Amino acid sequence: MKKKWLALSAMALCLATGSALAKDIKEIRFGVDTTYPPFEYKAPDGSFAGFDVELGNAICEKLAVKCRWIVSDFDGLIPGLRARKFDGILSSLTVTPARAEQIDFTDRMWSGPTSMVVKEGANLEPTPESLKGKTVGVQQGTIQESFAKAKLAPAGVNVQSYQDQDQVYADLISGRVDVAMQDMLQAEEGFMKSPQAKGFVNKTIHDELLPADTAIGVRKGNDEMRTLLNKGIAAIHADGTYEKIQKKYFGDLDLYNTK
Repeated sequence: MKKKWLALSAMALCLATGSALAKDIKEIRFGVDTTYPPFEYKAPDGSFAGFDVELGNAICEKLAVKCRWIVSDFDGLIPGLRARKFDGILSSLTVTPARAEQIDFTDRMWSGPTSMVVKEGANLEPTPESLKGKTVGVQQGTIQESFAKAKLAPAGVNVQSYQDQDQVYADLISGRVDVAMQDMLQAEEGFMKSPQAKGFVNKTIHDELLPADTAIGVRKGNDEMRTLLNKGIAAIHADGTYEKIQKKYFGDLDLYNTK
């Protein structure tokens, strides 16, 4: 009985200490790449906008902390997090084993497959055989870049990496690349609905090197921040805030429960 009481007391102490530490956090700084609409982008007035951004702001509101967004190129997000330039990465960051060796992740934010955008009638598929001799455009630091370099480049596919996704689309339109690879929903909502997308099609890709789950990245061992953010994620699901924001950007699509 005494041991049980001591164990409960220790647990209570840990919870109390955790709560006290959480109260010391007044601001959460999120690293974000703003070239990836509709998930993260800059609005015409210069404000931060997008699905991930609104989810982040809602999480901060539930936690009663200030939310600050810090712009970074996508391939600089993990180095920036590790250098303490921000507290978390909320920028369509897919959970991968390689990234998990460098940073920790919160609970899942949303899930979405990868796709390739190509000219109608090109008859191209996301295979080394089909794309041999073609040029594939990808954003630096993405899972699409890793996939293309690991599975396509060794078979004679030219892989061209870009600093941001807008540059990928610009070269796709001009014909400097044959294929653009990115998140399927980003292509669908951020490119395919634009006038420049006329004559292009968006095809889903499934591969073991292209996982679908995204989460918020936090520094290795920063359990306090990870626990706090998970609390905020749970809160926006509990009161319907997540569903409301999702509907605003994607209508009836369910990015959370669809795997």
